[in-house]
Amino acid sequence: MLLAVDVGNTNVVFALFDGRDIKARWRIVTDPRRTGDEYAVWLLQLLSIEGYGRNDVTQIIFGSVVPRADHNLTVLAQKYFGIEPLIAGQGTAQWGFVADVEQPSSLGADRALNTVAAHEIYGGDLIVVDFGTATKFEAIDFNGAYKGGIIAPGINLSLDALVGKTAKLPRIAIKAPATTSVIGRNTEDQMLIGVFWGYVAMMEGLIGKMRAEIGRPVRVIATGGLAILFDENTTIFDEVNADLTLFGLAILAERATL
Repeated sequence: MLLAVDVGNTNVVFALFDGRDIKARWRIVTDPRRTGDEYAVWLLQLLSIEGYGRNDVTQIIFGSVVPRADHNLTVLAQKYFGIEPLIAGQGTAQWGFVADVEQPSSLGADRALNTVAAHEIYGGDLIVVDFGTATKFEAIDFNGAYKGGIIAPGINLSLDALVGKTAKLPRIAIKAPATTSVIGRNTEDQMLIGVFWGYVAMMEGLIGKMRAEIGRPVRVIATGGLAILFDENTTIFDEVNADLTLFGLAILAERATL
Protein backbone atom coordinates (compact mmCIF):
# COMPACT_ATOMS: atom_id res chain seq x y z
CA MET A 1 0.00 0.00 0.00
CA LEU A 2 1.04 3.58 -0.63
CA LEU A 3 1.50 6.16 2.10
CA ALA A 4 1.03 9.61 0.51
CA VAL A 5 1.95 12.72 2.46
CA ASP A 6 0.80 16.21 1.47
CA VAL A 7 2.78 18.84 3.38
CA GLY A 8 0.95 22.15 3.37
CA ASN A 9 1.65 25.39 5.16
CA THR A 10 -1.09 24.74 7.73
CA ASN A 11 -1.47 20.94 7.91
CA VAL A 12 0.30 17.74 6.89
CA VAL A 13 -2.13 15.15 5.53
CA PHE A 14 -1.22 11.46 5.47
CA ALA A 15 -3.31 9.10 3.32
CA LEU A 16 -3.08 5.33 2.96
CA PHE A 17 -3.90 4.20 -0.57
CA ASP A 18 -4.78 0.77 -1.91
CA GLY A 19 -4.49 1.48 -5.62
CA ARG A 20 -6.57 4.62 -6.13
CA ASP A 21 -8.73 3.98 -3.05
CA ILE A 22 -8.02 5.96 0.12
CA LYS A 23 -8.33 3.56 3.06
CA ALA A 24 -7.44 6.02 5.82
CA ARG A 25 -6.29 9.60 6.22
CA TRP A 26 -4.86 11.59 9.10
CA ARG A 27 -4.06 15.25 9.60
CA ILE A 28 -1.53 16.98 11.84
CA VAL A 29 -0.55 20.64 12.20
CA THR A 30 2.51 21.51 10.13
CA ASP A 31 5.60 22.02 12.29
CA PRO A 32 8.94 21.92 10.43
CA ARG A 33 10.67 21.09 13.73
CA ARG A 34 8.71 17.85 14.21
CA THR A 35 11.22 15.00 13.98
CA GLY A 36 10.91 11.72 12.16
CA ASP A 37 10.65 9.99 15.54
CA GLU A 38 7.74 12.19 16.58
CA TYR A 39 5.95 11.51 13.30
CA ALA A 40 6.48 7.79 13.83
CA VAL A 41 5.01 7.69 17.36
CA TRP A 42 1.89 9.45 16.11
CA LEU A 43 1.52 7.67 12.75
CA LEU A 44 2.22 4.09 13.83
CA GLN A 45 -0.46 4.33 16.51
CA LEU A 46 -2.99 5.62 13.99
CA LEU A 47 -2.11 2.88 11.52
CA SER A 48 -2.71 0.32 14.26
CA ILE A 49 -6.07 1.84 15.19
CA GLU A 50 -7.16 1.43 11.56
CA GLY A 51 -5.98 -2.19 11.56
CA TYR A 52 -2.75 -1.71 9.60
CA GLY A 53 0.92 -2.17 10.44
CA ARG A 54 4.12 -0.71 9.13
CA ASN A 55 4.66 -3.76 6.90
CA ASP A 56 1.47 -2.92 5.01
CA VAL A 57 3.18 0.20 3.68
CA THR A 58 5.29 -0.71 0.63
CA GLN A 59 5.71 2.72 -0.99
CA ILE A 60 5.90 6.28 0.34
CA ILE A 61 5.65 9.57 -1.51
CA PHE A 62 5.44 13.10 -0.25
CA GLY A 63 4.86 16.48 -1.80
CA SER A 64 5.85 19.52 0.20
CA VAL A 65 5.61 23.30 0.16
CA VAL A 66 7.58 23.41 3.43
CA PRO A 67 11.17 22.42 2.53
CA ARG A 68 12.27 22.26 6.17
CA ALA A 69 9.90 19.32 6.73
CA ASP A 70 11.37 17.19 3.93
CA HIS A 71 14.32 15.80 5.89
CA ASN A 72 12.23 14.64 8.83
CA LEU A 73 9.72 12.89 6.57
CA THR A 74 12.59 11.17 4.79
CA VAL A 75 13.88 9.97 8.18
CA LEU A 76 10.39 8.68 9.00
CA ALA A 77 10.26 6.66 5.78
CA GLN A 78 13.78 5.27 6.01
CA LYS A 79 14.02 4.56 9.73
CA TYR A 80 10.54 3.27 10.52
CA PHE A 81 9.40 1.76 7.21
CA GLY A 82 12.70 0.85 5.57
CA ILE A 83 11.60 2.69 2.41
CA GLU A 84 13.35 5.31 0.32
CA PRO A 85 10.54 7.82 -0.24
CA LEU A 86 9.58 9.35 -3.54
CA ILE A 87 9.59 13.13 -3.53
CA ALA A 88 7.01 14.70 -5.84
CA GLY A 89 8.71 16.53 -8.69
CA GLN A 90 12.07 14.80 -8.22
CA GLY A 91 13.78 11.66 -9.53
CA THR A 92 11.33 9.08 -10.87
CA ALA A 93 8.41 11.18 -9.60
CA GLN A 94 8.83 14.08 -12.05
CA TRP A 95 5.72 16.11 -12.74
CA GLY A 96 5.37 14.99 -16.35
CA PHE A 97 3.72 18.14 -17.67
CA VAL A 98 4.84 21.42 -19.23
CA ALA A 99 4.81 24.41 -16.88
CA ASP A 100 4.20 27.16 -19.42
CA VAL A 101 5.00 30.06 -17.10
CA GLU A 102 7.89 32.48 -16.64
CA GLN A 103 9.40 30.71 -13.61
CA PRO A 104 8.53 26.99 -13.78
CA SER A 105 10.80 26.15 -10.83
CA SER A 106 8.71 28.38 -8.55
CA LEU A 107 5.55 26.30 -9.01
CA GLY A 108 4.51 24.90 -5.64
CA ALA A 109 4.16 21.15 -5.16
CA ASP A 110 0.48 21.44 -4.23
CA ARG A 111 -0.32 23.33 -7.44
CA ALA A 112 1.68 20.88 -9.53
CA LEU A 113 -0.03 17.89 -7.90
CA ASN A 114 -3.44 19.41 -8.58
CA THR A 115 -2.42 19.85 -12.21
CA VAL A 116 -1.36 16.21 -12.49
CA ALA A 117 -4.52 14.87 -10.88
CA ALA A 118 -7.01 17.19 -12.60
CA HIS A 119 -5.71 16.40 -16.08
CA GLU A 120 -5.60 12.65 -15.40
CA ILE A 121 -9.07 12.48 -13.85
CA TYR A 122 -11.04 15.09 -15.82
CA GLY A 123 -9.15 16.03 -18.99
CA GLY A 124 -9.91 18.99 -21.25
CA ASP A 125 -9.39 22.63 -20.34
CA LEU A 126 -9.63 23.09 -16.60
CA ILE A 127 -9.60 25.65 -13.82
CA VAL A 128 -8.73 24.24 -10.39
CA VAL A 129 -9.59 26.24 -7.28
CA ASP A 130 -7.73 25.04 -4.18
CA PHE A 131 -8.85 26.33 -0.77
CA GLY A 132 -5.79 26.21 1.46
CA THR A 133 -3.78 28.69 3.49
CA ALA A 134 -3.91 30.66 0.25
CA THR A 135 -6.62 30.19 -2.35
CA LYS A 136 -5.05 29.20 -5.66
CA PHE A 137 -6.62 29.26 -9.11
CA GLU A 138 -4.87 27.10 -11.72
CA ALA A 139 -5.36 27.18 -15.50
CA ILE A 140 -4.62 23.81 -17.17
CA ASP A 141 -5.01 23.27 -20.90
CA PHE A 142 -6.32 20.21 -22.72
CA ASN A 143 -2.76 18.88 -23.12
CA GLY A 144 -2.24 18.94 -19.36
CA ALA A 145 0.10 21.96 -19.47
CA TYR A 146 0.05 24.35 -16.55
CA LYS A 147 -0.64 27.79 -18.03
CA GLY A 148 -0.57 29.94 -14.90
CA GLY A 149 -3.03 31.07 -12.30
CA ILE A 150 -3.89 33.32 -9.39
CA ILE A 151 -2.89 33.37 -5.71
CA ALA A 152 -5.30 35.08 -3.30
CA PRO A 153 -5.27 35.23 0.51
CA GLY A 154 -7.08 32.27 2.02
CA ILE A 155 -10.35 33.05 3.74
CA ASN A 156 -8.91 32.29 7.18
CA LEU A 157 -5.94 34.55 6.50
CA SER A 158 -8.34 37.31 5.52
CA LEU A 159 -10.35 36.80 8.69
CA ASP A 160 -7.20 36.70 10.85
CA ALA A 161 -6.09 40.02 9.36
CA LEU A 162 -9.50 41.58 9.93
CA VAL A 163 -9.68 40.50 13.56
CA GLY A 164 -6.00 41.01 14.35
CA LYS A 165 -5.87 44.59 13.08
CA THR A 166 -9.02 45.80 14.81
CA ALA A 167 -9.67 46.35 18.51
CA LYS A 168 -13.35 45.50 18.80
CA LEU A 169 -14.23 43.02 16.04
CA PRO A 170 -14.83 39.50 17.40
CA ARG A 171 -13.53 36.25 15.97
CA ILE A 172 -16.23 34.42 14.01
CA ALA A 173 -16.48 30.96 12.50
CA ILE A 174 -16.40 30.48 8.73
CA LYS A 175 -19.87 29.38 7.66
CA ALA A 176 -22.56 30.36 5.23
CA PRO A 177 -24.67 33.33 6.41
CA ALA A 178 -28.18 32.44 7.57
CA THR A 179 -29.75 34.36 4.67
CA THR A 180 -28.73 35.64 1.26
CA SER A 181 -29.10 39.24 2.44
CA VAL A 182 -25.90 41.27 2.11
CA ILE A 183 -27.05 43.95 4.56
CA GLY A 184 -26.11 42.78 8.03
CA ARG A 185 -28.05 43.87 11.10
CA ASN A 186 -25.29 43.29 13.67
CA THR A 187 -21.49 43.26 13.76
CA GLU A 188 -21.07 39.48 13.50
CA ASP A 189 -23.45 39.21 10.56
CA GLN A 190 -21.75 42.10 8.79
CA MET A 191 -18.35 40.45 9.21
CA LEU A 192 -19.64 37.09 7.98
CA ILE A 193 -21.29 38.68 4.95
CA GLY A 194 -18.12 40.55 4.09
CA VAL A 195 -15.89 37.52 4.43
CA PHE A 196 -18.18 34.84 2.96
CA TRP A 197 -20.14 36.61 0.20
CA GLY A 198 -17.13 38.77 -0.55
CA TYR A 199 -15.15 35.61 -1.16
CA VAL A 200 -17.88 34.13 -3.35
CA ALA A 201 -17.98 37.34 -5.40
CA MET A 202 -14.19 37.28 -5.78
CA MET A 203 -14.23 33.68 -7.01
CA GLU A 204 -17.11 34.22 -9.41
CA GLY A 205 -15.46 37.33 -10.83
CA LEU A 206 -12.00 35.80 -11.22
CA ILE A 207 -13.27 32.56 -12.73
CA GLY A 208 -15.41 34.54 -15.16
CA LYS A 209 -12.35 36.50 -16.27
CA MET A 210 -10.28 33.30 -16.58
CA ARG A 211 -12.98 31.65 -18.71
CA ALA A 212 -13.09 34.66 -21.01
CA GLU A 213 -9.30 34.70 -21.37
CA ILE A 214 -9.07 30.95 -22.07
CA GLY A 215 -11.77 31.29 -24.72
CA ARG A 216 -12.76 27.60 -24.78
CA PRO A 217 -15.19 25.51 -22.73
CA VAL A 218 -13.67 25.00 -19.29
CA ARG A 219 -14.56 22.76 -16.35
CA VAL A 220 -13.99 24.20 -12.89
CA ILE A 221 -12.78 21.81 -10.18
CA ALA A 222 -12.76 22.77 -6.49
CA THR A 223 -10.57 21.16 -3.87
CA GLY A 224 -9.45 21.84 -0.32
CA GLY A 225 -11.18 21.98 3.02
CA LEU A 226 -13.75 24.70 2.27
CA ALA A 227 -14.65 23.52 -1.22
CA ILE A 228 -17.87 21.78 -0.16
CA LEU A 229 -19.06 24.77 1.88
CA PHE A 230 -18.65 27.18 -1.03
CA ASP A 231 -20.05 24.68 -3.55
CA GLU A 232 -23.31 24.77 -1.62
CA ASN A 233 -23.56 28.52 -2.15
CA THR A 234 -22.43 29.09 -5.73
CA THR A 235 -22.87 27.44 -9.12
CA ILE A 236 -19.35 28.10 -10.44
CA PHE A 237 -17.93 24.63 -9.70
CA ASP A 238 -18.50 21.67 -12.01
CA GLU A 239 -16.83 19.17 -9.69
CA VAL A 240 -15.66 19.06 -6.07
CA ASN A 241 -12.78 16.72 -5.26
CA ALA A 242 -11.48 17.37 -1.75
CA ASP A 243 -8.65 14.84 -2.23
CA LEU A 244 -7.30 16.11 -5.55
CA THR A 245 -3.79 16.80 -4.20
CA LEU A 246 -3.57 13.36 -2.61
CA PHE A 247 -4.67 11.73 -5.87
CA GLY A 248 -1.88 13.64 -7.60
CA LEU A 249 0.58 11.96 -5.25
CA ALA A 250 -0.94 8.54 -5.94
CA ILE A 251 -0.74 9.08 -9.70
CA LEU A 252 2.94 10.07 -9.52
CA ALA A 253 3.69 7.02 -7.38
CA GLU A 254 1.97 4.79 -9.95
CA ARG A 255 3.99 6.30 -12.77
CA ALA A 256 7.24 5.88 -10.84
CA THR A 257 6.74 2.10 -10.77
CA LEU A 258 6.10 1.73 -14.50
